[in-house]
Amino acid sequence: MTNQIPSCTWNRPIGLGWDKPYTVRYASNLDDGPWHGMPLGGFGAGCIGRSSRGDFNLWHIDGGEHIFKNVPSCQFSVFESNGTTSQVYALSTQSPEDGSLQAWQWYPASSESTSTGTYHALYPRSWFVYENVFQAELTCEQFSPIWADNYQETSYPVAVFLWKAHNPSNVPITLSIMLTWENMAGWFTNALKSPEVKIRDDGSPVYEYQPRWGESQGNYNQLVENSQYFGCVFGRVGITEPVQEGDGSWCIATVKHPQVEVFHHSKWHPGGTGEEVWQSFASDGSLPNYLDTNPAVENQQLGSAIAVRFTLQPGESLEIPFVLTWDLPVMEFAAGVNYYRRYTDFFGKNGNHAWEIATTALDNYQTWRSQIQSWQAPILQREDLPNWFKMALFNELYDLTSGGTLWSAASELDPIGQFAVLECLDYRWYESLDVRLYGSFGLLLLFPELEKSVMRAFARAIPQSDDHQRIIGYYYTIGADTTTAARKVAGATPHDLGAPNEHVWEKTNYTCYQDCNLWKDLSCDFVLQVYRDYLLTGADDVEFLADCWDAIVQTLDYLKTFDKDGDGIPENSGAPDQTFDDWRLQGVSAYCGGLWLAALEAAIAISDILITNHRGAEGAERQKSIYQEWLQQSRPIYEEKLWNGQYYRLDSGSGSAVVMADQLCGQFYARLLELPDIVPSDRALSALKTVYDACFLKFQNGEFGAANGVLPDGSPENPKATHPLEVWTGINFGLAAFLVQMGMQDEALRVTQAVVQQIYNNGLQFRTPEAITAAGTFRASTYLRAMAIWGIYLVMSK
Repeated sequence: MTNQIPSCTWNRPIGLGWDKPYTVRYASNLDDGPWHGMPLGGFGAGCIGRSSRGDFNLWHIDGGEHIFKNVPSCQFSVFESNGTTSQVYALSTQSPEDGSLQAWQWYPASSESTSTGTYHALYPRSWFVYENVFQAELTCEQFSPIWADNYQETSYPVAVFLWKAHNPSNVPITLSIMLTWENMAGWFTNALKSPEVKIRDDGSPVYEYQPRWGESQGNYNQLVENSQYFGCVFGRVGITEPVQEGDGSWCIATVKHPQVEVFHHSKWHPGGTGEEVWQSFASDGSLPNYLDTNPAVENQQLGSAIAVRFTLQPGESLEIPFVLTWDLPVMEFAAGVNYYRRYTDFFGKNGNHAWEIATTALDNYQTWRSQIQSWQAPILQREDLPNWFKMALFNELYDLTSGGTLWSAASELDPIGQFAVLECLDYRWYESLDVRLYGSFGLLLLFPELEKSVMRAFARAIPQSDDHQRIIGYYYTIGADTTTAARKVAGATPHDLGAPNEHVWEKTNYTCYQDCNLWKDLSCDFVLQVYRDYLLTGADDVEFLADCWDAIVQTLDYLKTFDKDGDGIPENSGAPDQTFDDWRLQGVSAYCGGLWLAALEAAIAISDILITNHRGAEGAERQKSIYQEWLQQSRPIYEEKLWNGQYYRLDSGSGSAVVMADQLCGQFYARLLELPDIVPSDRALSALKTVYDACFLKFQNGEFGAANGVLPDGSPENPKATHPLEVWTGINFGLAAFLVQMGMQDEALRVTQAVVQQIYNNGLQFRTPEAITAAGTFRASTYLRAMAIWGIYLVMSK
């Protein structure tokens, strides 16, 4: 298989900045700036990000926590000599801001007029191609072993760096590649074991995170080697079993090769000038082979370095792999609530397997890379998909690595473990169900067993209750009287699976911005995703439907209690009570009412399957007739109260003339699941064309994507409204999937392209937000809903 860089990467000149990157809309929200690159690391293993200027700057090592900070001592450097002249650079264009490593020379950045190379990314692979600086042609390919339907290697805490060097000149060139790394054992855990939860100014709950950053006392570096490989393991004295969160080992390693000399320096000071390693490396590409395994004393930092030196004759090439691994087996949520990570099912649970993981990677990296290529090739070879679409399709999967991802070790109840991705970094709770209605298509199509494990966790949570009263943040933000509500009502579908500071999977409904027990979309979202996950994974896992059935019955009964006027459709109550949680809907709404109709159809289909397979047939027969009755009553009401001759009104109670972009999400889902249309198809098409015209074409001339809701002429109903005038990335991808489904593929691609260009041209790559605005601002970065781009792919592939 060819090892060329694919033609559809996201790419950028190395070190070239952005003139006007998007900035955050609300000051209390996170904005790390545009220097984000593709993350490295397996699902739930923790991950590390490296930007297009070469710095390692994102540290999502502690599950669900976020650290964004350039660590200059963690870096590759290259020495090159042609016998008469030599040059040497550390391969980041960003020199340290703290005055450290002053002996080092940093790689020159590209400018608008000159390029020093190109950074490419097509998740899970990325590349640095160095140009116009070295005489040799040098490329570093980076990846982790992530590919579809793989539930083992995809969990590994490993990054592979595959170096390729070629001598295009007519004289021999000597090269040396050095990897320096800092010993970070013990850093990644919250020093505050019971942090206080407060309400942020935007109404969201937050808690303080204080990692043990830089606390290296007791850390030591140890050289390890066998006949094939050479490395350095970073450990910590006094680790006892059972291991605590943050404890374990790290490793950097490379291969021994007959053509290559390997050098090392096991203990240097990353906070100093860096000359202990730079002096010898800059003179001839060597290191002093200094060995010191003594643990660090208080306030001492530990760096280690390995280097490989080789000479290439004219026309000669060489490929050299380096790997980085970390074995931090424990995830701790609240104090004492511990889970082992998935990869420990394959490498043990004591935290001293970093070298074993590294040698596994050096044994298998070529196989891993060809597995990734084989998985991606059929999509990359499709000529009906434009390159920008393929680029975004794969790169949006970054969130499965980087989204605070958790993946626990296997258990009897969960034979491949439990899985969860954050809603986003600002709303730091897991698998928000209203968001994953759109954002879970990638997981569903590529890792269906993980998808089903998430839905089983929701099914288990629906019967549970938690009477603890909490302040509802929304009322605080609008200056209203303090309102409190119970955390979780039995029968209500929870909004989310909890947060990293409590007990994910068990303690649900973490968000308190709204009282989610009152939401009118969550029960329907649950039913639709359960049936979708059954239907689109082979339609043979009846066990999965049976596992979820009691929860379906309970939550639809619960939602029906909000049908106060008895017309068949639960009403929205005026407080924002659905995924657009700043937008008041009143009475029967197009959005929630449509999801209700589709969910009833899905529940009827599920009952048929259970009856056919003799799984609780009597109860299923009874429920089926109830749902048929509700559906029969509801469907004409939906038309009568909402259809205005051109599109479906926002709701029946507010008198609003707004065209809501996502008014027919229920119809999209009904057709996706091969259920009867919930509205006549000519009306669906009329509504969709109205949305395309008003929300997309007439909103800023289609430059940004479709706004959530505007008047038919494209103007705002209320210029001060928040959600209606935002462009939501995942909602746009959901809308595009609906356009494809209704035969409007050109329009779908136009909407999708507008959004993709805003993200990838304006410094939002690998932190795709929930929302962007026409003012060049964003809200809620690293957002789960944007993986809805896989819904477009699904509908285009049907």
